[in-house]
Amino acid sequence: MPGLAECQSLLRLLIARGDPKAIPLAKGAIDQYLNTAPVSARGRGLRVLQRDALDQHDVAVGVQRSFAETVDAYIACKLAEE
Repeated sequence: MPGLAECQSLLRLLIARGDPKAIPLAKGAIDQYLNTAPVSARGRGLRVLQRDALDQHDVAVGVQRSFAETVDAYIACKLAEE
């Protein structure tokens, strides 16, 4: 899926850093993925990103955990729109 790997890598990095100021960057990466992915692949790609964020959430602490929750919530909203 176009852009999925890049988006996933960036989200992993941002979650690991846990900087709340980077939330707009994470949302922008997700939006960019949605804008470039074929319509038929968007839902599947979002679920991959969401699963990855939840996996990171399970091993994260503090701000990283909160960041992962924010990413998960944003992806859930985007899935609801699909």
